[in-house]
Amino acid sequence: MPEDISTDRPLYGGSISSTFPVRFQDVSNIRQVPDHQEAFVDPSRDESLIFELLDLKPDVNDNGSAVWFLQDLANEQDAQGFTLVEQSGVVEVPIGNVSVVVTTAVGQMGISKARQGREAQNVVQVYLANLRLKNVGTDVLVVAYEPILISPLSESAATVGAGLPAPAAQSGFLPMAEVFKLAVSNFKVNDWNLFGN
Repeated sequence: MPEDISTDRPLYGGSISSTFPVRFQDVSNIRQVPDHQEAFVDPSRDESLIFELLDLKPDVNDNGSAVWFLQDLANEQDAQGFTLVEQSGVVEVPIGNVSVVVTTAVGQMGISKARQGREAQNVVQVYLANLRLKNVGTDVLVVAYEPILISPLSESAATVGAGLPAPAAQSGFLPMAEVFKLAVSNFKVNDWNLFGN
């Protein structure tokens, strides 16, 4: 059984770092990724982990901010059948010497890959954490995607197979819920100058 080794990974040129399994490959080695994002994928499981830096949304309340971003993501991806599975309350955590508000939400939705149509939608579970770096006017999103049901018409079916994917733990891998927790709990800002303040 393969061992799912995790390591500290540099993000945004090392200004930020987080910890997650080495099986997640940097998407920027394959295709263009926007400067405000860092994207990683395990193509063998069709799982992905994305870090995104956004301007702080001052009109969004701390309580429920992760749900707001998750719904925004569902709209952005033209998702079908969005269902909120769970959400956390507000937690304050230290990042360096700064206290940061963190909320999380988990939802399920049907989304298609790239330019594939609705008939090729996969059902995915999406884990989202919103870390509100108010001191530098930034909302950080950590988003993990886990396929629940893969459409036979999806381009993912060729690699992963259609239907229900094998459970991660059964294949010797850390489940996405644990990958997500690991990435969020080990999120570090190494250089606050990244934010230009």
